[in-house]
Amino acid sequence: MISSRTSARSTKTSRRLVALALGLGLASAALGTASPASARPADHPAPAGSATAGYARYAGSAESAAGNKAFFDAVLKSVARKQAAHPNLQSVTVYYNASQAPSFRSQISRAASIWNSSVSNVKLQATSGGADFAYYEGSDPRGSYASTDGHGSGYIFLDYAQNRQYDSIRVAAHETGHVLGLPDHYSGPCSELMSGGGPGPSCTNRYPNATERARVDQLWAYGLATALKELHKTR
Repeated sequence: MISSRTSARSTKTSRRLVALALGLGLASAALGTASPASARPADHPAPAGSATAGYARYAGSAESAAGNKAFFDAVLKSVARKQAAHPNLQSVTVYYNASQAPSFRSQISRAASIWNSSVSNVKLQATSGGADFAYYEGSDPRGSYASTDGHGSGYIFLDYAQNRQYDSIRVAAHETGHVLGLPDHYSGPCSELMSGGGPGPSCTNRYPNATERARVDQLWAYGLATALKELHKTR
């Protein structure tokens, strides 16, 4: 039989734990740790532990090249599955969903147009469902970034503050470059789109240079064939 004193002590301990949990929840909210998870549709769930899964920031960086490649591989596999289901498709198309980034609708559309006019072996196209990756918006101390869990789910997050500081279309085009397979090169000049925020806020170049264009065409000319072979092996 449990004594009333023991029971009272247990009740008091439970109340303390509840209060602590509430306090931690309020503290997290106060810190404003933003995440696009609440707006993310079911087909693009939040990558588990995006801080440790691959992600590459627009301005900054010690992020590994492995994170960039993980995003590209995830998108490539997603596209390959669609291509395998429709073998008569003549071109490779990467579908994106920008419905969760309404403030950046025009910038995203412009970034897609820039890439579509710059490369031949892959095209970007907007869709409301069944996308290979998605765009989200919000506030995050990491700034804008491309993130993936490496298992078929990926998204681009556009940070409000950073897009006010830097040329917004350049930010969107740079992050989209990760989707197409390009790594960061922060030490590069403004003429390199993938130099990101390295050259500083005064850089407004929105276009990939000749080397970046050629690299994307090379990746999508041969990368898709490799991905399709891998899909067939698993079937």
